[in-house]
Amino acid sequence: MNRPRISPLLRMQFLGVLMLLGLGALAARLWWVQVARGAEWTARIRGSSEATVRIPSIRGEIRDRNGASLVQNRASYEVDFYLPEMVKGYRQRYGQPPLTIYRGNVSGMPKNLKEADIVKIVNDGIVPRLDDLDLARDYNAGQLQKHYRTNTEVPYTYIKDIDFPTMAKFSEHDVGLPGVDIAIKPVRSYVYGALAAHLLGYVGPPDDTNKEEARKFTFYQSDVDGKSNVEKIFDQYLRGKPGVRYLRRNAKGTIDGVLREDPPMQGANVYLTIDARIQAIAEEAIRSVARGAAVVVDPNNGDVLAMVSVPSFDPNTFIPSIKAKDWAALQKDEARPLVNRALSTFPPGSTFKIVTSLAGLRRKLSTARFNCSGGVSYGDHYFRCWIAEKGGAHGTLGLIDAIKVSCDSFFYQYGNAAGIDAIDQTGNALGLGKETGIHLTGEQPGIMPGPEWMAIHYPRERWSQAYTANVSIGQGYVLASPLQMAMAYATVANGGVSYYPRLVSKVLNQDGSMALDENGKPVVPAEPKIDSDLRQDFSPDQIELVRRGLWKVVNEDGGTGGRARLKGVEVAGKTGTAQASTNGKKDTIAWFCCFAPFDHPKYVVVAMVQGGEHGGSVACPIATRILDRSLGMDAGTFEPQVAWLAPAHHPNPFAMVKDVTFKDAEPNASTDEEHGDDSQTADTQMAAAGDDPDVEQAPDA
Repeated sequence: MNRPRISPLLRMQFLGVLMLLGLGALAARLWWVQVARGAEWTARIRGSSEATVRIPSIRGEIRDRNGASLVQNRASYEVDFYLPEMVKGYRQRYGQPPLTIYRGNVSGMPKNLKEADIVKIVNDGIVPRLDDLDLARDYNAGQLQKHYRTNTEVPYTYIKDIDFPTMAKFSEHDVGLPGVDIAIKPVRSYVYGALAAHLLGYVGPPDDTNKEEARKFTFYQSDVDGKSNVEKIFDQYLRGKPGVRYLRRNAKGTIDGVLREDPPMQGANVYLTIDARIQAIAEEAIRSVARGAAVVVDPNNGDVLAMVSVPSFDPNTFIPSIKAKDWAALQKDEARPLVNRALSTFPPGSTFKIVTSLAGLRRKLSTARFNCSGGVSYGDHYFRCWIAEKGGAHGTLGLIDAIKVSCDSFFYQYGNAAGIDAIDQTGNALGLGKETGIHLTGEQPGIMPGPEWMAIHYPRERWSQAYTANVSIGQGYVLASPLQMAMAYATVANGGVSYYPRLVSKVLNQDGSMALDENGKPVVPAEPKIDSDLRQDFSPDQIELVRRGLWKVVNEDGGTGGRARLKGVEVAGKTGTAQASTNGKKDTIAWFCCFAPFDHPKYVVVAMVQGGEHGGSVACPIATRILDRSLGMDAGTFEPQVAWLAPAHHPNPFAMVKDVTFKDAEPNASTDEEHGDDSQTADTQMAAAGDDPDVEQAPDA
């Protein structure tokens, strides 16, 4: 069978198509090599190479519950020295670089070693040119030489956070110096200065360079680390993904251009339960004293709406670094502005009487009555009631009226009738004597003392009724933080549910999706977490007895919290005045814990003042102002201003505060004052500050 023959014309057409396809492919490849990736391939010619620089990731923002940004990022310009490039440039221009001798270890043996004298190279070859442009700065020579010896893969920052005119001067002139570059980095900006500083925390360079990761790059610029509080707790989610800058080296080995750049990605945004408006209200109120704290929580879910501590600091001071003298001044300040007093623990005084009250109700003492003749004796010690200092006595009282007038004699006897075990059990159920779970830096757990605690800490002592009497009024060894007391009062306010405090409501990725933990679950659970439920051990009527006593403290004549009365709103609360020891010196601690509205509580407010003479005249007005303005904000009668705040600092932080009055506040009812018992005082436990920030060493003299 004869096969059909392909015509010569068809063959020519087929070959023509193949040739066109080949030429097209060749043209496309040439375009890809010479145009699309021309700069990159140029770097690969003989004598050229590529260098990589790790670009730090961009941290996510920290926002309040309404989405207001509290922590953002801003562009920071800095002058970086790529020290190995400087040595290469010096060698090409002048020959052998100068050497310096230092003492090092080789195989564990001390030995004199040589290295390039980077200080001389900078001073002779770099600084004169910078000086011509009025861009030279003093620097620490020892720090520079050490950086070259131990951290060559990381650029040395010569000038941090330069202003725009200086940056423009660098850009306008061809500096012409190998290894000198301007870097643009995102740095933290704490939008409102000292507002919420003790919550937000601060950032700084890592303690150690990740050597394994650094080996992947020619030059390594690390991310900053969260050093305290929210910045530290949620560091892994706030961090983004780093970028890479690809640099071209010329035939001489020096960098002469950028090939391309993979930009860094921003991390997740952290949303707090804090309301910036209420935070601003609390900041203004607590600044009427030198040393103190205030906490506002939602009793219905445990959300922390505000947390303030004074004196305070501005975390922007640490960005990008803090001068050594300024850091030393902060550390030496006896008022300790870096300490979060809301997480520090103090004797709670009479505010603790809600614990003793519930402990007695646990032991069926709801109808018990005890007489106050001015004091009670236990062993060889006579425990006075505060009213005895005025020459008075409270007479025979039941629980509600004992809370109202804060009768110490009643609670000495009532507490002993309940027993220390019941007091400890109740305190633990209310969240005292243990960390709250808020995970902020340096939180102190406080102390709920008892026989077992004493056997550990004071083995030569034996627990007695005298110790129980002191614990019953919040003195002795009892220690609690303002946050713990806020959560305890929230439990009473809401009818018996003890929530863990919640500071973060959600963590969202940049696309709006929920950030997930290593188990694939949302970083922050949607539902509030319950610590304990007193309704399993107490009837609603029993809890209402305590609530009613707190109502009388404020709303009936003779109560110690009359200055907390507000028009149109029923407030319940408790004053407290306790004796303590701070750094070996006697200190008086004034407290006021309150909630409102009474029937449907929305806010629990706790104010604590170190050096406050009385709870009713010092802490009560502060807490009341916070409560009044927060409720006014909800009603539309008060509009809080959230603005930048300077650090709170008082010229005489250890002066006794006798009274706090706000000029625009309406006068409230006078207050019968209680005094702390000084028969036994505990040492306050101050919260630890965060990790050290980046401290900028002083330049050489």
